[in-house]
Amino acid sequence: MSSGATTGGRVVGNGAEDPSAGQRLDWLMGDLVERVAGARSALLLSADGLLLSASPGLEREEGERLAAVASGVASLARGARAQLGASEVRQSVVEMDSVFFFVLPAGQGAQLALVADASCDMGQAAFEVHRLVRQVGPYLSALPRGRGGEG
Repeated sequence: MSSGATTGGRVVGNGAEDPSAGQRLDWLMGDLVERVAGARSALLLSADGLLLSASPGLEREEGERLAAVASGVASLARGARAQLGASEVRQSVVEMDSVFFFVLPAGQGAQLALVADASCDMGQAAFEVHRLVRQVGPYLSALPRGRGGEG
């Protein structure tokens, strides 16, 4: 099987065969932000917290910090899994006074994070992030580090 796949005219994958795959993933992150009313930003990160893709308008430095936070949230959830008698973590949602922070697995070695205003429709936000993961998650894998000479 190829490392990338076409989904609805968009190519997603690990970027090895298509150097613009990272830009296409950025587009998917931007599309997610547009579909969720109140969403501020979305990002794709590696399991170890490296920023792989982000919605337009998110500065790289801020994206890297959010990726590190999302990785920590995901790690805490995985650590709690056994203690709480669960077999898998489907999503983590952190609710703060003015923001929701969603983190969920998004394919092999990747996590998806969404930052949304607390006024957002939490059900719609959860639906949209899970829909994106269902559609492209099987084809997502961690992009090579430092894609396009960055990092």
